[in-house]
Amino acid sequence: YHLYSVGLEGGEPLQLTEGQDWSCKGPAFSADGDQIYCDYEPENMQVYNLDGIGRFDWAEGRKLGKPQVITRGFDRSVSSFEISDNGRTLYITAADAGRTRIYRLPARGGTAKALNPDSRGVYAGLQVAGKHMLAKWENSASPAEIVRIDRNGRHKALTQFNADRVRGIDLQPFREFWFENSNGRRVHSWMALPPGFDKSKKYPLVLQIHGGPFSSSMDAGHVRWSAALLASPGYVVLMTDYTGSVGYGEQFSRDISGDPLKTPGLDVLEAARVAIERYPFIDGSRQAATGASYGGHMVNWLQATTTHFKALVGHAGLVSLEGQYASSDTIYNREIMNGGPPWGDSPVWREQSPSSYADQFSTPILLTIGEKDFRVPINQTIAAWSYVQRKQVPGRLLVFHDANHWIMKGEEAKYFWGEVHAFLGKYLLD
Repeated sequence: YHLYSVGLEGGEPLQLTEGQDWSCKGPAFSADGDQIYCDYEPENMQVYNLDGIGRFDWAEGRKLGKPQVITRGFDRSVSSFEISDNGRTLYITAADAGRTRIYRLPARGGTAKALNPDSRGVYAGLQVAGKHMLAKWENSASPAEIVRIDRNGRHKALTQFNADRVRGIDLQPFREFWFENSNGRRVHSWMALPPGFDKSKKYPLVLQIHGGPFSSSMDAGHVRWSAALLASPGYVVLMTDYTGSVGYGEQFSRDISGDPLKTPGLDVLEAARVAIERYPFIDGSRQAATGASYGGHMVNWLQATTTHFKALVGHAGLVSLEGQYASSDTIYNREIMNGGPPWGDSPVWREQSPSSYADQFSTPILLTIGEKDFRVPINQTIAAWSYVQRKQVPGRLLVFHDANHWIMKGEEAKYFWGEVHAFLGKYLLD
């Protein structure tokens, strides 16, 4: 993506930027009009790159060339930015260890510093408003509201749109823990607790594996995959930011290159073991795993490689790396991830494809898919179901004819959750 200018009276657009190794989106002028900033996205052969901020000096009718990247040294991916009224400071949002924090950055580059390095929750839609900032904020125990934020990162709610709607619902704030995985990387996890939580009791453990993989489990609610709703029958829900997740530096995300499922799968198993060791209220004899999109890929990988769980629930998950590659709406990034095309010399296509180990499928599984899904087409779920049936593994298949990659309709989502709770309850509570 490049920037162009065109006169208000019309005419031929003038390309302002150049180069093939980066893109520039979302341009914004400083208040005095002397600088222009944009979302800077590197283009290279890496599986993951941090998004940053590019800066140009502006002169009417002059080409801009390449930007000065003012976020070099900031090992987090920029989600959004706002320019202060005096033009000297940029306020940016970025994911960091399962939160979205607000950072202050000098407009000409320098060190980005968190306004509140101990903040919880997720900020979004940041806007500068005089001496304050406005944003949407939520965390795992508080639904989204509009807040006013001072320059020290303290915020005050301005709305009560959702607070009254959840009054009386026992939303437990997530707990968190870190551990060092077998590869020497520090891995972060959240835990969602059930309503009426009593630490003297024992609760089954259910893993909720996030999609992406270049995403993370955030200290917030989720409209489609609610950890609080999953925990509500009486489960502790574990959300682990496995290798490849974002908010832990560029290298942590890149470490999934050539290793799309094996190491992340080990991470979630190790996280479950650590959680059971550290928290006596978890019943390690009753465990299940759930996930959607990449999380669904991981569920099928766990089906293929472990008998650790009593039940699995997977939505929109691949069962064959090559099968998804050949039918998905995105292809090239999968070649980068797996070390080349399927007909090349990379062993990943077979060694980390769940279908290669279909003879080991044995865990009861609920498989769901949207018929209009083009990211993980329905053929992948039908194939997984065929292997499950051939192996005579207990299971259930749900096809949502109007759904795409996500189940978006309220009534269908309600039905989905009823089926999920019934299936997990059969193996964890009965």
